[in-house]
Amino acid sequence: MGDIGTHAAHLAEYISGLKITKICADLNIVVEGRHLDDDGGVLLKFENNASGVLVATQVAAGEENNLKIKIYGEKGGLEWMQHEPNTLIVRWLDKPTEILRAGSNYTNALSSFATKNCRTPGGHPEGYLEAFGNIYHNFAQTLLAKIEGKEPTKEMLDFPDAEDGVRGMAFIENVVASGQSKEKWTEYKI
Repeated sequence: MGDIGTHAAHLAEYISGLKITKICADLNIVVEGRHLDDDGGVLLKFENNASGVLVATQVAAGEENNLKIKIYGEKGGLEWMQHEPNTLIVRWLDKPTEILRAGSNYTNALSSFATKNCRTPGGHPEGYLEAFGNIYHNFAQTLLAKIEGKEPTKEMLDFPDAEDGVRGMAFIENVVASGQSKEKWTEYKI
């Protein structure tokens, strides 16, 4: 969970805008000789009582870091996969599924956050390394704005902060505690 799960938990909170409040974890060591869990599942409860499932494993042969997230609401759902980073699938209850693609020439269809962080024209992949570039760029723009006495935009402020780091560490501690607990659900403590 510390190697993979914390990233998935942060992604779930970032995309949904909701904080995790309770968890129910099951951790396992599948590969003999490992000292830390290499496989686990976590049931999640969020601030508005939404539920989630997080699975993180080092034993899924051939998955190649298959990070994906699905979020469902009363009007539809979203699906994103790291190995297909330019694609967002939007599923609606009352109309056909949409496939949105990232790219600097799709600014009319994407949010201001997405278009600010798109670096290439449609059809050119943006992914893992560009994500770090966006974090550093947004932080540098925020710092420059503050030095110049200007207010940073919401898009500039789109980078992890100390609270995100603390929540990531708390996720690991809470999952381990839940995995060792006899209680079904445990409160998420920071």
